[in-house]
Amino acid sequence: MFQLGKTIVSEDILSKDFVCNLTACKGACCVNGDAGAPLSLEETKILEKIYPKVKPFLRKEGIAVIEAQGTSIVGTDGDLETPLIDDKDCAYVIYDGKTALCGIEQAYNQGIIDWKKPVSCHLYPIRVKDFTEFAAVNYDRWDICDPACSLGQELEVPIYKFVKEALVRRFGEDWYLELEKVAEELKK
Repeated sequence: MFQLGKTIVSEDILSKDFVCNLTACKGACCVNGDAGAPLSLEETKILEKIYPKVKPFLRKEGIAVIEAQGTSIVGTDGDLETPLIDDKDCAYVIYDGKTALCGIEQAYNQGIIDWKKPVSCHLYPIRVKDFTEFAAVNYDRWDICDPACSLGQELEVPIYKFVKEALVRRFGEDWYLELEKVAEELKK
């Protein structure tokens, strides 16, 4: 672990390799687990605002859950998150064959909205936990991502490079440049 500004960062995000491999995992991170995607308060407001534009991209099951529970919920741990369909799929999940994709991201990719998806999804496999004085930035190891780890090793892409856009989105360009300097120092 090392400190970077007001963050405590796991060295794993610099030393471990990762590249999502949807062909192998079929988007399992969007349909497995015990909670929806973590959300900030600001993101819950964005979801409310964009929902009418995202709705046409969603499955009927997702629409039913969102219209019954809301565009976001408070989870069992008290944190804000996306609602789930039958305690499994994120309500925003759509399918391309057997592969789970994000309906929000599909709307973004088609230029319908200007918000890609929740930053927690964009950052994955990195999870950020905010505390009063700092944020913890950690690698979330999950066996469903083993194919992504293998592909990352094959392509020699460390986690922090794979999620660069999301890290810049969450912490800013200057923070990311400092992270790159730490990565270079660790290589020496």
